Parts: sequence; structure tokens; C-alpha cells
Amino acid sequence: MKQSWIWANWRSSNLIERQLLVATTNPGKAKEIKRLLAGLNIRIESLSDYPDFGQFEEKGSTFEENSCGKAIFYSLQYPGLVLAEDSGLEVEALQGKPGVFSARFSGPRATDKKNINKLLRLMKNIPEKKRKARFICVVSLARRGKILKVYRGELKGRILEKPRGQRGFGYDPVFFYPPLGRTLAELTTEEKNEISHRGRALKKMRIYLEKLKAKT
Repeated sequence: MKQSWIWANWRSSNLIERQLLVATTNPGKAKEIKRLLAGLNIRIESLSDYPDFGQFEEKGSTFEENSCGKAIFYSLQYPGLVLAEDSGLEVEALQGKPGVFSARFSGPRATDKKNINKLLRLMKNIPEKKRKARFICVVSLARRGKILKVYRGELKGRILEKPRGQRGFGYDPVFFYPPLGRTLAELTTEEKNEISHRGRALKKMRIYLEKLKAKT
């Protein structure tokens, strides 16, 4: 019913610019993105609202390839704007791993806990000064199969020897951010959104969306 209603209103450009699909089924990411884009007066939905859209298979070797590919794939099915992101953790001592494989680092049935355990196991004998890491996020916006904008955000820190904190998701419990002296999992939602890789990329995208909305 929802999809039929949207397609019936395809010709309304004003309506199209005020509909945005967040191309993720990850509830943590969807919640974070919706919070960062709150107040734009845009109807924001996620893939959980459209189970018939299918799943994009990430085969890119970079975050940008996966982000753009995902945005284009879903924009060919959704008449409004589509926002996609690909993000992950790069660890210097592991030659940039897990990188684009961050979400499935521990295998096809990966969970946050399994991914963290594998990461810590691989870094067991690595000293603190060599535990540098960074989170990267590439956010892309597409409409009708065309990329409109791409932004990148980055956050540098280091990997701890054991998890700390109960908030966040993914590798947040082991990613220590020196300027605040805490892991991302120890930060409040507001604190994390202010400094995170995803927050930095989405702040740039938010400005673009505001300009795009103003034109319509």
C-alpha cells in the first residue's frame, strides 16, 4: 500500500524531494541517521519499510563504491531521494582491515560480539602505540539512478584491549577516542553524533539537503 501511494505521486517533484529512504536495515544506523537529519521536514523511511526492494550485494573494494552502488540500486525502486552509506573500521596494524568487511569480519553469521572478539584476538600482542585505528563513513545521495552528492567522514582513535561501555553498536566498545578519554560506547548519543565519522559525513549531507529543499 505504501509503495503504491508513493508511485502514484511520482510526478510531484515537490513530494519527491521531501521523501528520503535511508538504505539500511541496521536499526542502529537507521536511528542514528534519522536523528542527525531530524528537523529537515523530510519524510524519512528505511529499508525495513520496504521488504520487497531486495538486498544490494556489496562487492566494492572501497567504501565509496559500496555506498554509491547501494544508493543507485535503491533509487531505481524508490521515487524519492535515497541516502546510502558504507562505513567501517581500518586498523593500522592489520594493514587496514577489517575495512569494507567490517560488518562481516567474523564470517557470514557475524555479530558485533564475534567481530570484536576476532579483532581483539588478532591484536592480542600489539602494543598500545601501534593500535591506531580510524572509522570511515562515505554517505551518498541518489535519485532515479543518479548520484547527486557524496561526502566522507573520518574519526581517528585506537583499539583497546577489552570492551568498555554499553552504548552504541559495532566496534564502538573497543574504539577509544583520546580527546574525550572514552570509547564511543561510553559516549551519549549526542556526544557520539557530534564527533563520529557518520556524524561528520551527515552534517555535510544535511547542508546539501537543506539547499536542495530550498530550490523546490
